[in-house]
Amino acid sequence: MNDVVSLEGSVLKRDGQLLLLIPLDAGGEEFIECSRGISELKDGFLKIVIPEWLAGMLRVEEGGLVVISNANGKFGIWAAEPRPVH
Repeated sequence: MNDVVSLEGSVLKRDGQLLLLIPLDAGGEEFIECSRGISELKDGFLKIVIPEWLAGMLRVEEGGLVVISNANGKFGIWAAEPRPVH
């Protein structure tokens, strides 16, 4: 069984998409298996696009902090600092 890994990082916006770029050599390799189907390997990073509907549910936007985890072999994501509801 793999160890549980949690990482915190900023949401980026590239080409109109919100995404996470997790360096493989800084823990991203721990998320490859649990993020199959929602991620791709690109230039030494694990790239995960955050759809608009999910960003709304998480209350995150560009520059916002999220935490990801591989607990129980599943990819988990939540806002470290959710933006306020207006």
